[in-house]
Amino acid sequence: MPEIAARLAEIRRRMDAACRRASRSVEEVTLLAVSKTFPAAVVAEASEAGQRHFGESRQQEGCAKVEELPASLNWHFIGRLQRNKVRKVLPAFPVLHSIDSLRLAAHVDRIAGELGLKPSVYLEVDLAGEDSKGGFSEAELEAAIHEVGCLSNLSIVGLMAIPPAVDDPEDSRPWFARARELRDALLPDGGLSMGMSGDFEVAIEEGSTIVRVGSSIFGRREAAQ
Repeated sequence: MPEIAARLAEIRRRMDAACRRASRSVEEVTLLAVSKTFPAAVVAEASEAGQRHFGESRQQEGCAKVEELPASLNWHFIGRLQRNKVRKVLPAFPVLHSIDSLRLAAHVDRIAGELGLKPSVYLEVDLAGEDSKGGFSEAELEAAIHEVGCLSNLSIVGLMAIPPAVDDPEDSRPWFARARELRDALLPDGGLSMGMSGDFEVAIEEGSTIVRVGSSIFGRREAAQ
């Protein structure tokens, strides 16, 4: 079995085990393969192994892959979205994981309307109040859901959260649990985009519906140029 196919199989096995521990169905959780910095040929190898959802965080690199690879793949933009890149991002990425302000939401809504698109969006929640991360605070979140929900060209599909960096994945559990509590209270029909290579099993146990896994599938990334 090719290396990427074997890694995907192992990730899916671990996802299934985490779901069983949480008495959940594995069909409830989507694996998003984070392919940023990896060439289209590597993404193609993963798609040949059955992977369909891919995440990118750089507009130019991501759009080039979308154009090169089969139209059957599902593309998610997971990086911080710059307002001047929105017009190029929207046609290529129907799902956005990092709407982190009302200003950005309004801008995306306006451009989406001009392009005749209706992207699915996750609202980013800054649970720990970290200066290095964007997102809505817990205090802002309810009003943000209401205001973004009133925008005619966006569809809120869930919340996205990245907990503070920790050495032990178990230390992320309270943050994931808090994100689930907020989702349950404010957006009960929405999903949860949370969990990455180092902690996706804990995230699944706490209710994640889409996990963003990169290095465990594709290997170590080169330093950004």
